[in-house]
Amino acid sequence: MIRFLLILMASLGFALQPADAEKRIAISFDDIPRHAGGFFTPDQRAIKLIAALANAGVKQAGFFITTGNLEKEAGIGGEDRVRAYVAAGHVIANHTKSHPWLSKTNVQDYIAEIDEAEKWLKRQSGYRPWFRFPYLDEGRRDRQKRNAIRNALSDRGLANGYVTIDNYDWHLDSLASQAKQQGKALDMKALRDLYVETMVDTANFYDKIAVQTLGRSPAHVLLLHETDIAALFITDMVRGLVADGWTIITMDEAYTDPIAQVEPDTWFLGSGRVAALAHIKGFKPRELVYERTDEKVLNRLFSEQVLNEKWNSKK
Repeated sequence: MIRFLLILMASLGFALQPADAEKRIAISFDDIPRHAGGFFTPDQRAIKLIAALANAGVKQAGFFITTGNLEKEAGIGGEDRVRAYVAAGHVIANHTKSHPWLSKTNVQDYIAEIDEAEKWLKRQSGYRPWFRFPYLDEGRRDRQKRNAIRNALSDRGLANGYVTIDNYDWHLDSLASQAKQQGKALDMKALRDLYVETMVDTANFYDKIAVQTLGRSPAHVLLLHETDIAALFITDMVRGLVADGWTIITMDEAYTDPIAQVEPDTWFLGSGRVAALAHIKGFKPRELVYERTDEKVLNRLFSEQVLNEKWNSKK
């Protein structure tokens, strides 16, 4: 199976570029519309995020919609915010209705979640036939369940809205929002630097794995969330990526990469497609998770750098 997959990857052009080829990355956001954070209302955040993306020169990001959030209190005005993203040139896609774990949900209920979200999404401008698994959970070790959903997506003409660069941006946002609400003094410059450094380093971590696995740098897809910290610092993050040699591309372009045509046959899918392909090639799971994809690590860095507090390892 592994040899067959590697032959297929080669036939699809996985090694057509040298290892030092240009690094390309598209930006995507999950869980839209998201609850308010510690800095902005959802409306304020959307306005700032749209302006920041434009200022950074991001022509097209992808927003994966959890349609059930539109029915919650935090989702008031959510339809208008989604349409504002689309009006700004961005695209939208399916992230289920209520954001369930596939590993904890039966197949028929999960398919219903996809279908319910599609009903709303297909009526919207900017729609793309992509589906992103909440929590990047494709059933974990239950391959029968995974394959059932893959078949259901194929039957509906939906492609896997995979990512190649996973991270815990949502946790960093949570730490900042909680500190703000608690009245703590935040060093906002240090918060910006921590956010940018974490995103750039994580992108390079997965690109290095991609080059080792595929023999080339693929078109990457960065997973972010609709957070206050993104609205605050997405321009700085993009500039940091560009300064590090990355080129920002559209989501439409990213999903034309050959890896879009390969569904990895492995249980290790929760860290993105590059990690999954590397796992098939023999990498161990612990080698495929960046150190800052760990709440304890982020807690320490946030405490020391943003709050200027001595870190208590027992926290």
